[in-house]
Amino acid sequence: MEELPVPRNIKISNITCDSFKISWEMDSKSKDRITHYFIDLNKKENKNSNKFKHKDVPTKLVAKAVPLPMTVRGHWFLSPRTEYTVAVQTASKQVDGDYVVSEWSEIIEFCTADYSKVHLTQLLEKAEVIAGRMLKFSVFYRNQHKEYFDYIREHHGNAMQPSVKDNSGSHGSPISGKLEGIFFSCSTEFNTGKPPQDSPYGRYRFEIAAEKLFNPNTNLYFGDFYCMYTAYHYVILVIAPVGSPGDEFCKQRLPQLNSQDNKFLTCREEDGMLVYHHAQDVILEVIYTDPVGLSLGTVAEITGHQLMSLSTANAKKDPSCKTCNISVGR
Repeated sequence: MEELPVPRNIKISNITCDSFKISWEMDSKSKDRITHYFIDLNKKENKNSNKFKHKDVPTKLVAKAVPLPMTVRGHWFLSPRTEYTVAVQTASKQVDGDYVVSEWSEIIEFCTADYSKVHLTQLLEKAEVIAGRMLKFSVFYRNQHKEYFDYIREHHGNAMQPSVKDNSGSHGSPISGKLEGIFFSCSTEFNTGKPPQDSPYGRYRFEIAAEKLFNPNTNLYFGDFYCMYTAYHYVILVIAPVGSPGDEFCKQRLPQLNSQDNKFLTCREEDGMLVYHHAQDVILEVIYTDPVGLSLGTVAEITGHQLMSLSTANAKKDPSCKTCNISVGR
């Protein structure tokens, strides 16, 4: 009996955060004997991976031979933005139930995609459930160390510059490591209506009137929803001046919010004035995508403590939280 053809020139296409299509070439000899494909998929090992983890979990998919390309979806719990290796065998099921198989193909590497707008909309809907009532606010603020503001004055012409967002939050977030912006907060203390005097990010605070960053000339986008093994949750929003590079980036990747009517952050005109509200029950992290001059606001030292435990820098999302996870990768 002739050997079964070995798959070659494997191609991966239509990659999403939780699926992909796979195709390959093979000799026509004995092709009609193929009843199944064996596909071996593994997360690409890195230096820090636990080599003993999940060794008892089979990674081989036995699939009926279907016309190529074949869609692989739901057979594994694929994670977004994760590197995988894949190899293929052709197989022929025998009368006794055993398989005759070809040799393995070469091993191909690929990386799954970020969350799509569809997945982010699912996160958005989960965040809306717990956002709570809206509280009035009037300023955005950003805490840093004194050295940061000194550096901005000396080297950046007195203007804070956007930087690439870190990898905090959902692993599949399309803004992590890609979107450039400046982080601001807008949370207020319930009893005073003013920003809290404590901060995890530094003892010096830049405050700016809300209308200078968020107004009818900006667009608002939902970026992420996550927690860090804590009872409280974070929502990342992006404010981008209309037509700016940040706006174009977000328009392609993030759900846009109605600035006047959403559950997280609103800007409405009342009696000729812009009035602002933020959600009470989530911690908002607002990214502004353009440079911001220090002359547009004030810098002053806060009187409270620097609470490092509340920092979200490169914080990893809790993958077991039912409140802020969706059914695809983490």
